[in-house]
Amino acid sequence: MKLSSRDAPAYLARPDPSHAGMLIYGTDAARVSLKRRSLVAALLGEGNDLGLTRIAAADLRREPSLANDALKERSMFAAGQRVVLVEEAGDGLAAPILAALADHAPGDAYLVVTAGSLTARSKLRKAFETHPRAQALGVYDDPPGRAEIEAQLAREGLRDLPRDAMEALTGYSRALDPGDFGQLVVRLGLYKAGDAAPVTAQEIADLAPLTQEADLDDLLHVVAEARAPEIGPLLRRLEVQGVQPVAIAIGAGRHFRTLHAAAADPGGVQQGLSRARPPVFGPRRDRMARQAQGWGLRRLEQALTVLIDTDLALRSSAAAPPMAVMERALIRLAMMGRR
Repeated sequence: MKLSSRDAPAYLARPDPSHAGMLIYGTDAARVSLKRRSLVAALLGEGNDLGLTRIAAADLRREPSLANDALKERSMFAAGQRVVLVEEAGDGLAAPILAALADHAPGDAYLVVTAGSLTARSKLRKAFETHPRAQALGVYDDPPGRAEIEAQLAREGLRDLPRDAMEALTGYSRALDPGDFGQLVVRLGLYKAGDAAPVTAQEIADLAPLTQEADLDDLLHVVAEARAPEIGPLLRRLEVQGVQPVAIAIGAGRHFRTLHAAAADPGGVQQGLSRARPPVFGPRRDRMARQAQGWGLRRLEQALTVLIDTDLALRSSAAAPPMAVMERALIRLAMMGRR
């Protein structure tokens, strides 16, 4: 059976142990690993590897009967649910895996197979998709949906987050890779253990990992708030991290276009920011609302002209040092914001 991404979070949280097994495949090994980890933890219990049998692809290639033997095996030490895991499989291992799947009987272990990208004509994928008691889950690079985020939160004992906190967490799910986002949810669960107060967007921001994007955001807020003396040190930090002046110009253009759209919205600044893509949420939205109101529509148009000219200068063959050109433009913007 083909498992859709919409139904996957519910099944991974509560898999049917009477099923024959599941194939999890996709180009991003980290995302596949996270789904596999969730499935195995739901079957055996978090941190319990006693009923888990791992089979390497190379070993199964040498001994094709390994998977079927492991599914049938009974242990006097590990009573209860058992899982057989075959990692990094592919169509080259279709024959022994399909044989084990076809011979699966009630009481046998649950078979979990992970693989890289598989086409629609893949023998391995077709076998799991057409088996009445097996599942096939394709894992893609899309950010997690609300149901998947809520399932991750539930595993950490967090439920019913306020709207602004959920918006903040959804934003981080799109900005961070799956591993970093999973760690953020774990840290949030530990931080709120024993605390009955609702999760806030600020708490999520405080726990989120520091990234180049976060440093760039700090710089753009400093510019929009006319704090010119702070621009130099923040630029040096980004330069050390390897951020290029063109990337800073693109980020600044995006920030000021968002402010301009908010200032021009007939429904007001807050409504304009709520329509922004990507969404602006929590304390950051309040901060940008103040910036848009302080600048006003006319000066924001002037700021965008400065940024367009700077971007063109950075992409030209001019001899001026690119970071110096960028710094001069940002200081000019900060001085404009004081008027």
